[in-house]
Amino acid sequence: MKRIASFSVDHDKILPGMYISRIDGDITSFDLRTRVPNKGSYMDNVTMHSVEHMLATLLRNGEIGQHVIYFGPMGCRTGFYLLTRDLAPEAVLQALITALEQVLAHTGAVFGATRKECGNYLELDLAAAKTECAAYLAVLKQHKGDFHYAS
Repeated sequence: MKRIASFSVDHDKILPGMYISRIDGDITSFDLRTRVPNKGSYMDNVTMHSVEHMLATLLRNGEIGQHVIYFGPMGCRTGFYLLTRDLAPEAVLQALITALEQVLAHTGAVFGATRKECGNYLELDLAAAKTECAAYLAVLKQHKGDFHYAS
């Protein structure tokens, strides 16, 4: 059986950052790594779920919204996947930085935090999302323009 691309990356070398995981025609899959894999520090479900609600909403309603195909968490709880169509990585990075800043400035409820909108609406916490997003924003502000995994 053919191995999927994400299993071909040495996870012991991945640091928090933004990487191009794969390109399929006009669709780019980004690995938004917020945590170091296999080091024991993983997002709890509330944090992961809250960040997903906030960033998915902001990215889809932001400048690149019409190009966003998917945003969601990694099962390993060390980051998120973002799939976009027809965008340069630099534009996605800037949109992500803007969305993270918007999470930090947000004062209302977590987006989609009602029983009618979410299948697990009780596990959402804005403070948890802000903590994760602040840490990741600091990483992305140091990004040097290389979207490739370390060899």
